[in-house]
Amino acid sequence: MKSIYPADVSARDFYSYMVSAVVPRPIAFVSSISADGKVNLSPFSFFNAVSAKPPILIFAPVNSMRDNSTKNTLDNVLEHDEVVINIVNHTILEQMSLTSTAYPKGVNEFAKSGLTEAPSQLVKPPRVAESPVAFECKVKQVIALGEEGGAGNLVICEVLLVHIHEEILDEKGSIHPQKLDAIGRMGGNFYCRASGDAVFEVIRPVKEHGIGVDQLPEAIRKSKILTGSNLAKLGNVSAIPDPTSAQKYASDPLIQQTSKQHTNSPADLAEAMHRLAQKFLEEGEMEKAWAALLSVHAF
Repeated sequence: MKSIYPADVSARDFYSYMVSAVVPRPIAFVSSISADGKVNLSPFSFFNAVSAKPPILIFAPVNSMRDNSTKNTLDNVLEHDEVVINIVNHTILEQMSLTSTAYPKGVNEFAKSGLTEAPSQLVKPPRVAESPVAFECKVKQVIALGEEGGAGNLVICEVLLVHIHEEILDEKGSIHPQKLDAIGRMGGNFYCRASGDAVFEVIRPVKEHGIGVDQLPEAIRKSKILTGSNLAKLGNVSAIPDPTSAQKYASDPLIQQTSKQHTNSPADLAEAMHRLAQKFLEEGEMEKAWAALLSVHAF
């Protein structure tokens, strides 16, 4: 491992390590307005949701590492404590990127990017009409996190109203990740797209506690085949299935075929079943994975 103390490298170099490792980061596409009514639109990838009641979003404009100047967005929120945080999807990626140009104060990035100003209902800054989701917010607090170039300024925002394009909702009225098609920020010039095969589900042990890897039988826990991820999936059950309940899956053709191929060597059979269980786990077939393991291990 390469270990780096922040004080031993430049702020720019340490920033590069951070933003290349803490990924992907959501993007706050922030529209703000100055005291004299000038609109600004800028993206920030130091951004997240941190509370549901009250609903709080945070983002952090960083002072210039070149001359320690502040972002126009920060200047605006200190003058007028309202913003709209728009979500970036793949459709507006290039337009969002264009607004990251350091235009002089007073330049309207809506005009520069070709995006459309849509009037907000509760705040003065307009929202991005093309954005799939837009949060109208009241700025509750701004916390300066340092005084030198590279210092962030934490902007804490309470959501007053959210606008959601209905086309990104599923039949239950929830936002569907494939329809949202959100963009995440990586390091350097890299981005990622949260859709297609990049989006997948992991079943969380919310309703019932998973037994955990430590409670798996030793023959499984010390498997030379199953990975840490495989073991974690097996440990996500509330109880190890009993052989009777797993028996209905034991007739799976692959389990039967594997059993017949290794009848002369218990060790080879166990290894083959571990490989088969791994295959089932990667395909999301938890019951079949346990059936394969229970066919060679008695617990």
